[in-house]
Amino acid sequence: MQPARLLLVVPCYNEEAIIRQTYETLIDYYYHIKRQGVVAENSQICFVDDGSSDKTWAMIQEICTQNVNVVGITLSRNFGHQQAILAGLEKHVDDFDCFITIDADLQDDIHAITAMIEKHHKGAMIVYGVRNDRSADAWFKRITAEGFYVLMQKMGVPVIFNHADFRLIDQRVLKELNNFREANIFLRGIVPLIGFESEKVYYSRLAREAGETKYPLNKMLLFAWNGITSFSTFPMRVVSYFGIINFLIAMLIVAYILFSFILGDAIPGWTSTLLPLMFFNGFNMMAIGLIGEYIGKIYQEVKSRPRYIIEKTLNN
Repeated sequence: MQPARLLLVVPCYNEEAIIRQTYETLIDYYYHIKRQGVVAENSQICFVDDGSSDKTWAMIQEICTQNVNVVGITLSRNFGHQQAILAGLEKHVDDFDCFITIDADLQDDIHAITAMIEKHHKGAMIVYGVRNDRSADAWFKRITAEGFYVLMQKMGVPVIFNHADFRLIDQRVLKELNNFREANIFLRGIVPLIGFESEKVYYSRLAREAGETKYPLNKMLLFAWNGITSFSTFPMRVVSYFGIINFLIAMLIVAYILFSFILGDAIPGWTSTLLPLMFFNGFNMMAIGLIGEYIGKIYQEVKSRPRYIIEKTLNN
């Protein structure tokens, strides 16, 4: 069997502190697996600059000048991590046999790439890189991250537990992925939704050697919320359940008031009026906000704006 033509897609945002080290690590590994015949000689690495405000793009340009096997793409502004991945993938959909996405911080173990390619050779169309433990994480990070996956699965989102965006996909899978045109893209849920034969490769996540994480707690929460609302109507169902419960509680209060009135024990008071009023009004506002969130997503989808805009490419 001929070795596969592999494109390694590396999304970057403000990674000037580590981009050079990332390139040197990846290119050394690439040369190694090429010599071993694991991948074809015309396999390449693609750095996608997601509208960085530092020197990331300038450094990618320098790297592309030094090595024609490296492709550089810069987006016209910051569109987001998922869109940057898509830009690198969709730009080269017809040029390679398989694609691997990996973050620029190289906390995902690059040595798992060889195992991914081996499983692809054996017929797997998708190979997920899955963390085998979170012992290196702080307790809060570990609890919230694992809770995120459990919550997503409970809500019916087909995510792979402890899998982020380190994965291999076949060219056929990428072509099917291109048929998913929603603006609110959530690859961790969409890729499993496509189907085809899949496998997992387990690895230990490494510590970031330089730079800062691009996913602090607030961004992680927004990312999780986007995944939930893009794939599941469960929150809307919860609102409906609360609505039913509120209705039953309201009926009990009405029955109590009528019963007290009939017995002549009704005493006017602000507590019995104010508490139910505040409870129901507060819940109604929450429900309206949740409905507005879904309507806002529909609004974004129907406009059909481009998910990203490529400003410039190098060595393509």
